[in-house]
Amino acid sequence: MATTQGPITALLNRWSEGDAEAFPQLMALAYDDLRAIAHRRLLTTGGGGTLATTALVHETYLRLAGREGGAWASRAHFYAFAAHAMRHILVDRARQAHAERRGGDAVRIPLEESAVGAADGSADVLGVDEAIERLAERHPRMARVVELRFFGGLSVPEVAGVLNASIRSVEREWTRAKAYMMESLADDDSG
Repeated sequence: MATTQGPITALLNRWSEGDAEAFPQLMALAYDDLRAIAHRRLLTTGGGGTLATTALVHETYLRLAGREGGAWASRAHFYAFAAHAMRHILVDRARQAHAERRGGDAVRIPLEESAVGAADGSADVLGVDEAIERLAERHPRMARVVELRFFGGLSVPEVAGVLNASIRSVEREWTRAKAYMMESLADDDSG
């Protein structure tokens, strides 16, 4: 019995098999989704300084193009990789801004309730990145949930789709991850 593939999955498969023409077609189909993810991320981070939605999508495009296809498991895998690329772009920008200030405070990004759990708290993008790395050492999937929610701007149902998990499982992991992240960020602020 043949399985039905969506157009993005079909293009991912073609690209994975070495069809160079598939990548521009894939990006044309995925562009609006990537812009929505980038827009949500930049809204959450207070505009991203000088980085605009289109610039974040274009930098993500360059990182994806540099991957030369690869073994894409699914449409969800592609969007997870894009969210991961966006995370690293934002972290790289924050590190650059931090270095330019020669020891000044890291770029501050407010975290609303939906991002990591603080209704009125804030954390810097570098601190969040480090906390995610620590979480990944013990709970890799919970770290992916945080990455997809915070850096990818994905909703719980979208994260469930990317991770091929139930919404309830993602909700549980998100609740636990928020608690861990808030504790980790508080420890960073006090230490």
